[in-house]
Amino acid sequence: MTLDFSIPILVVDDYQTMIRILRNLLKQIGFREIDDAPDGSTALTRLRSRPYGLVITDWNMQPMTGYELLRHARAEETLRTTPFIMVTAESKMENVIAAKNAGANNYIVKPFTLHTLRAKIEAVLAR
Repeated sequence: MTLDFSIPILVVDDYQTMIRILRNLLKQIGFREIDDAPDGSTALTRLRSRPYGLVITDWNMQPMTGYELLRHARAEETLRTTPFIMVTAESKMENVIAAKNAGANNYIVKPFTLHTLRAKIEAVLAR
C-alpha cells in the first residue's frame, strides 16, 4: 500500500522520550508533518484547531488519558472520523476491547518495532 506521507500526524504522550521515539520512527517511515502534545487535553485543543490525518496516542496520561481523548474526539462531529491508534504498555484484553468500542482504529502494545508501527498505520489508513 502507498501511504500519503504528507498527512499531518499528532503524537500524544506524556513522556518526551516516547514522543522522540515515535517522531523518529514516523520520519523513518517517510512522514514529514508531525506535531505532538503532552496530554489528552492539549491534544484535544490541537485537534480542534487543525485537521490531522492520524493521531497516535498513549493510553495512560494525566490530566486526560488517551482513552478519554478518543471518547471526546468520537463525540465531536468534526473529529469523529479522525483515525486513532492507541499505544500502551498494557496488553490487557479488556483495554483492547474498550479502545475498539470507543472507536480506536488500531492498538499497539509497547515495545514495538518500526515494522509493527508501519503495518498498523497502513491498516488504519487503508480503510
